[in-house]
Amino acid sequence: MPEVIFPGAAGRVEGRYQEPPKEGAPIALILHGHPRAGGSMQDRVTVQLYKLFVDKGFGALRFNFRGIGRSQGVFDNGMGELSDAASALDYLQGMNPNAEQCWVGGYSFGAWIGLQLLMRRPEIDGFIAVAPPANHYDLSFLAPCPASGVIIYGTRDSVTTAQDMERVIGRIRTQKNIKVDGAPIEGADHFFRGRDPGEDHLAEVDVHARTYLERRLAAPPRPPTSKR
Repeated sequence: MPEVIFPGAAGRVEGRYQEPPKEGAPIALILHGHPRAGGSMQDRVTVQLYKLFVDKGFGALRFNFRGIGRSQGVFDNGMGELSDAASALDYLQGMNPNAEQCWVGGYSFGAWIGLQLLMRRPEIDGFIAVAPPANHYDLSFLAPCPASGVIIYGTRDSVTTAQDMERVIGRIRTQKNIKVDGAPIEGADHFFRGRDPGEDHLAEVDVHARTYLERRLAAPPRPPTSKR
């Protein structure tokens, strides 16, 4: 996974990029957790999503938002980070101009940024959002949601309670042939730890994400939209 540096709105952006195994393979952009809470592209959920897409033959990119690691700039409460994500997607698409599909994955704050990016970039075909912080950020902008995806969350998450997450998923309006699935993980908190010391639910995140991605890859591609 070679280190890459690419330009962003606040200066250089540090990332890790895995080339796809063949021309035209799908691509995926992975976004990390909250920078003010220690989030970085080395988050275990972020790395796990990255490895999943690599395992499935995607060209995959994860990167540090502005002010993290070697990425220049300072935290911008989401607006600047959305610009970072757009720059990263531009870079990824520039490296893979003939990609057959484009996906976005994210954890916590990164899931929120990824869902916003989804609304602005009609070329995104699918998403995996892990523990989007619905209690802290409004997700009503998903109206209608332009691509199918899955939202994975823990039932003991205090940042995004299961009840709030279920309500958000239930209220998401979708276009024709678009579906947003919910995938609760029993007993997991926001970091996918359990009630007992040492209890961990990260493997279950992988199972849900992998199962969903495999199902989508086996299905016929969605018909092109007028935005494309």
